[in-house]
Amino acid sequence: MKDLIVKHNELSAEEFIQLWETVWGQGPSQEQTRLAMEHTLFRVSVFDGDQIVAMARVIGDMGLDYYIKDVIVRPEYQGRGIGCMLMGEILQFINDHGVEGTDIFVELCAMPDKIPFYEKFGFSANEAQRLRIFHRVERKHEEI
Repeated sequence: MKDLIVKHNELSAEEFIQLWETVWGQGPSQEQTRLAMEHTLFRVSVFDGDQIVAMARVIGDMGLDYYIKDVIVRPEYQGRGIGCMLMGEILQFINDHGVEGTDIFVELCAMPDKIPFYEKFGFSANEAQRLRIFHRVERKHEEI
């Protein structure tokens, strides 16, 4: 771990997609990812030399609510404390940018086998159900 490099807000769309595909298969489009990187509040990435090995990002409103997204560590780098390092960087960002003396709602979504990892940081499940829809973006073409 001593040779790993941590970078803030430098994660590119290409690096994001490359890392995504090591864990979750086919990644999102280049354009979607570029927009996501531009509008993410905080990105943390970890490199081993020139190779990206881990990432995480935060979206939110900078006041009441933050949402942790896309915490990914390459499978061959898992179990080395890199995930804990990512979470530490994220929680430090949230603390540094929050209003002193207030409570901030920090959320994430985790697969059941990853829940114990997040519980180590104080996260707990509630009775709410995650609802989602994959909305297909279509443009209606005007007739001339």
